[in-house]
Amino acid sequence: MSTEKTPRRQFHTVLLLAALLFAASSTGQTPKREVTVAAAANLSEVFQVVGTQFESATGVHPVFSFASTAQLAQQIENGAPYDVFAAADVEHVEQLQKKGLLLPRSRAVYATGILALWIPRGSAAKVDGPEGLVQPAVKVIALAKPELAPYGLAARETLQKLGIWDRVQSRVVYADNINMAKQYGSSGNADAVFTAYSLVLKESGKVIKVDEKLHNPIDQALGIIAASKHPDTAQQFVDFLLKGRGRDILGDSGYRLPAAK
Repeated sequence: MSTEKTPRRQFHTVLLLAALLFAASSTGQTPKREVTVAAAANLSEVFQVVGTQFESATGVHPVFSFASTAQLAQQIENGAPYDVFAAADVEHVEQLQKKGLLLPRSRAVYATGILALWIPRGSAAKVDGPEGLVQPAVKVIALAKPELAPYGLAARETLQKLGIWDRVQSRVVYADNINMAKQYGSSGNADAVFTAYSLVLKESGKVIKVDEKLHNPIDQALGIIAASKHPDTAQQFVDFLLKGRGRDILGDSGYRLPAAK
């Protein structure tokens, strides 16, 4: 008896498995379309808003990786699987373009950053501008490493232009990016912080826009990675920043915008 029923049982088992597989395939959700964006640290807050609005408008889920511009450019040179590079300068994007690592004609300036001097609440520093950093009460000044981050370079240029770099250099502490520099101030470990205006425009304490004549412009460029596995969604994200709602969000978040094309 058991030998007669075994084939039937096997047949019914196969049918059951087939039915389950069919049900799973018919009710399963289609994987979300994605775009991976290597983004400079100054974009860490504004891109959260951009990402939400972009996904709502397009159905494409953005995945962001934030770091200093130089670090991200090196990762791309080493084959990191990004789709879009949104830098804090133009130079690193141009270098990648010259090396054939960006899609032709994908490079564009999407914003100009504004350097800010932030005096966190509770700081003993009583200054109204960068020139006031020479005061003895300013014990620690945080900025991003100039060789890694354009905003850190602009901060050093500012202090040099004012002729006070030699007087304050011994009080400078360096971070790998400007978001980390901001953390020095947030944690009470710095009396003054040079960072992006977009990162501190809603912070308590004193936020001082640095005169743009004191440093080279912080023009920020982007490009689509030539090896991108999602060039279509990458182009959607770029268009959203250059022509769509993303442009307005950047403008509302402490960036100057290039002329619309």
